[in-house]
Amino acid sequence: MKAILKNSGGVTKQVKVGFSWTTFFFGFLPALFRGDLKWAVIMLIIEAVLGSFTLGIGSFVTGIVFSFVYNKIYIKELIEKGYHPANDESRALLESKQIISNVA
Repeated sequence: MKAILKNSGGVTKQVKVGFSWTTFFFGFLPALFRGDLKWAVIMLIIEAVLGSFTLGIGSFVTGIVFSFVYNKIYIKELIEKGYHPANDESRALLESKQIISNVA
């Protein structure tokens, strides 16, 4: 499922809602390619630290956890930066996934 977000300057972004397969397979790289440097560094550090102490198993578990939450984190940060749902379908999708409240 994808939602379309738009900012006041007219820039639109199509974002995936739900499980992040790209984060599952590629770890911190999708965040890096999206320009989300803060979360790319956070994921890299957590994966490196946990992976070094657990012979890589901690890195795998961290990747699974971030796969479930990263898209939601990314969308919330875009909303904080001034993006909003571009249409009613996107708003309904984000409300149903409890990313935004229906009061807005």
